[in-house]
Amino acid sequence: MKCKEIMDRLEGRIPPAYAEEWDNVGLLAGSPDREVHKIYVSLDASDRAVEEAVRLRADMLVTHHPLLFSPVKRVTDEDFVGRRLIKLLQAGISYYAMHTNYDVAVMADAAARRMGLQGAEALEVTCITDEGEGGFGRVGRLAEPVCLQDYAAQVKEIFGLPSVTVYGDPGKAVLRVAVCPGSGKSFLGTAVQSGADVYVTGDIDYHTGVDAVARGIAVIDAGHYGVEHIFIQDAAAILAGLVEPDVEIIKEEIVHPYFAV
Repeated sequence: MKCKEIMDRLEGRIPPAYAEEWDNVGLLAGSPDREVHKIYVSLDASDRAVEEAVRLRADMLVTHHPLLFSPVKRVTDEDFVGRRLIKLLQAGISYYAMHTNYDVAVMADAAARRMGLQGAEALEVTCITDEGEGGFGRVGRLAEPVCLQDYAAQVKEIFGLPSVTVYGDPGKAVLRVAVCPGSGKSFLGTAVQSGADVYVTGDIDYHTGVDAVARGIAVIDAGHYGVEHIFIQDAAAILAGLVEPDVEIIKEEIVHPYFAV
């Protein structure tokens, strides 16, 4: 099965048109005519992911975060981006990324389902999909209220996290929940306007967290990787349903990029 056939099927499910203008999605390196027998799926095209894809003799690497965002003037082994690209190209691996288009088409709903949110709707509407309004994040209701401290523990368990950071009164009742996988700081105002009791996202700095509480919403910072690592399992499952039976899908092991002491 050729890389371009896999791309066509993926893009029928996760259209590149859903991506933000600043984003860089699609085939970023390698040949669309590459015959694909193994696909390695990871969140990032990190050194570890690239080395594993090469070691396992994968023909295609699929990631969430693009390795290339800005225009590249040169590709050499003198910087980490160049080294990774050279390794991929020397191994004949075609590299494909689906980022904000995946956030809109899959990631937000996947997170909301794991969190048991009922009646979930797009937090920040960016497009119209076959299912209705699509966009970043979701906001919905829990089956019953729970205190913030207990809900934070649930989020930690749901996503298999070593820790979460919580801003707000531990005893606050939580019923309406907003979630945005990844870095959702820019949607905090939208989460406040949605009437959510708590906002679950990543990359929240001190001032943003404190100010959120002053605006009436608690925040659970689950980390950028903390929620988005679900990409690995979910994207692999999507690929398995789209490719021919003889194409092997290999999932990167989930390893949190930090530790708490």
